[in-house]
Amino acid sequence: MSVHDPFRLDRPGVRAAFDRAGATYDAAAVLQARVGEELLERLEPFDFDPAVTLDLGAGTGRLSGRLKRRYRRSRVIALDLAPGMLREAARHQGWLRRFDRVCADAGRLPLSSECADVVFSNLMLQWCDPPDSVLAEVRRVLKPRGFFAFSTLGPDTLKELRNAWGEADASTHVNRFLDMHDVGDALVRAGFTEPVLDVERLTVSYAEVRSLMRDLKLIGARNMTAGRWRGLTGKGRLQRMTERYEAYRRDGRLPATYEVIYGAAWASGDGGERPSRAAHNTPPAEVHIPPAQIRRKERT
Repeated sequence: MSVHDPFRLDRPGVRAAFDRAGATYDAAAVLQARVGEELLERLEPFDFDPAVTLDLGAGTGRLSGRLKRRYRRSRVIALDLAPGMLREAARHQGWLRRFDRVCADAGRLPLSSECADVVFSNLMLQWCDPPDSVLAEVRRVLKPRGFFAFSTLGPDTLKELRNAWGEADASTHVNRFLDMHDVGDALVRAGFTEPVLDVERLTVSYAEVRSLMRDLKLIGARNMTAGRWRGLTGKGRLQRMTERYEAYRRDGRLPATYEVIYGAAWASGDGGERPSRAAHNTPPAEVHIPPAQIRRKERT
């Protein structure tokens, strides 16, 4: 990746954005919660009894609490780049489902090699561009025959917003997302075996594009690409983007597409359980999340 790459991510900026979003994340992260539930369900076919489970990119720890409930005897580690997210994670702990909270970069894990049985990561890898250093770290901390389950975003994600901005100015406004085949190649390079991946397309609809942009801000998904506009967004540029986005309006609503990639892989190929293809190779689907569901979402 070139230092002049306009899609290169500003890592300190990413950390600061998610740090500020800790208190607002859960209320706005409806899609992220839905994908996390699906990823949890994909663990059900396996009779795991992990001693150590790592929730990588844990955010506010909602899924860390669920992992602790599922693997009661496991030491669950909720690791995230943003301190503000981990402060919120205390709300998802209980006397019977306490987990560790660790603030660290996924590309430099402060964990010993071969310490974890399961690594779980929901919608974090897309913030690691390229993902190779993170995948290498995941492979390092997994025990032999350890299991990695993750979700990330593919290139059709927010395609309407990307295209609308592309017609309004020449700056970058939406992250670059790897396709499923590139993610699979990266897993193999990192030393994982038998990666299994599939794609699901979700659509969230909005009355206006400003609501989409507000939700992205509330979850910390700000534009931190190197080629972003550094000054204030003028009314003229914003108006041009809004007008271009209107071309996608259907049945009175504006769609926001998310291409979700689900993946599973093993830390080694010598024995142990293998992922069930029936459990993981579900057909691609279009899923529409009702607007009413989004508006009723409450913080928990």
